[in-house]
Amino acid sequence: MFNDIYKNKRVLVTGHTGFKGTWLTTWLLNLGAEVAGYSISVPTTPSHFDVLQLEDKIQHHFGDIRDYKHLLKVCQDFKPEFIFHLAAQPLVRDSYENPRETFDVNMIGTLNVLEVIRQLKEVVKVGVIITSDKCYDNVEWVYGYREDDRLGGEDPYSGSKGAAEIITKSYMHSFFKQGFPNVCSTRAGNVIGGGDWAKDRIVPDIVRSWSENNPVEIRSPYSTRPWQHVLEPLGGYLCVGAKLYEENSEHRNQAYNFGPDAKVNKNVGELIDEMEQRWDNSPGWINKYIDDGKKEANLLKLCCDKANINLEWHPVMGFEETMDFTMSWYTNFYFDKKSVFEFTNNQINLYTSKAKERGIKWSLNE
Repeated sequence: MFNDIYKNKRVLVTGHTGFKGTWLTTWLLNLGAEVAGYSISVPTTPSHFDVLQLEDKIQHHFGDIRDYKHLLKVCQDFKPEFIFHLAAQPLVRDSYENPRETFDVNMIGTLNVLEVIRQLKEVVKVGVIITSDKCYDNVEWVYGYREDDRLGGEDPYSGSKGAAEIITKSYMHSFFKQGFPNVCSTRAGNVIGGGDWAKDRIVPDIVRSWSENNPVEIRSPYSTRPWQHVLEPLGGYLCVGAKLYEENSEHRNQAYNFGPDAKVNKNVGELIDEMEQRWDNSPGWINKYIDDGKKEANLLKLCCDKANINLEWHPVMGFEETMDFTMSWYTNFYFDKKSVFEFTNNQINLYTSKAKERGIKWSLNE
């Protein structure tokens, strides 16, 4: 898959200890890559990074993405051909508590990664900058946001992600005009899947409560989200990264959205119903609406036509399959106790098998 581009390649993942980062790192190992990771900490307890025992499988570095000199030194030593930048302050509600830190991490961290790519342009071939669907100025219309729609947002997290996109565009068009390195930005959001224990996220909040046999309190049961399994956007990142491994790739200096089919939009209550069907003796949930002034979007959709057409990328799974993958991972972790690394790797293999069965281009090595 991905035309074996990643086999024996050196790949740096920033934010490799986070939810997306651990899945991406595991998939890259599955593809035969040599992986290094750079993150400030292990963000949760339990931690997907710890239970996968990734520290023993990669070159692991603790470091602040805002520390340019340290990041540069790690990259000078490792000499990555690919950099996937995921390190961020990822939570909307935390951005209200710590707005300065949110802007600092998400803006300056992105700036530092781009500057490392610029300084190491003889080494780095590809940079994939991962931001978020929250980078768009969300007016909650029913249409999906396109890559050229207005950036920004009312909350600090959205503002920081919009700013990171502007910084990325500036670097792409000022310094990465021809030849390597090739850089692009990618936008996705509302990913779910096993191994996520971040606070104030719906699936981790529910499984934490249910694993202790407590009903979960839900803030916004009628909010609608385009739920997708974490492997869906990661497949997009790997797809565009592989296509950028051509000296004058037509995909350079672009932005790409990765999201589910429009029919996958479900509200939180519908998500919980699906989770209850897959959790024996669920303790249920309590509607605990609280207006604390911390605005979160009720509706946010992406238009993925550009990725569908230019990259021939398409989502692989429907909503029920996404829920099967997610809940089987958590029930294995809490009850079945099979090897987490083996279970996670098996889900990656099953996902790629589904992609082949459905003729998804990146899985076919054509």
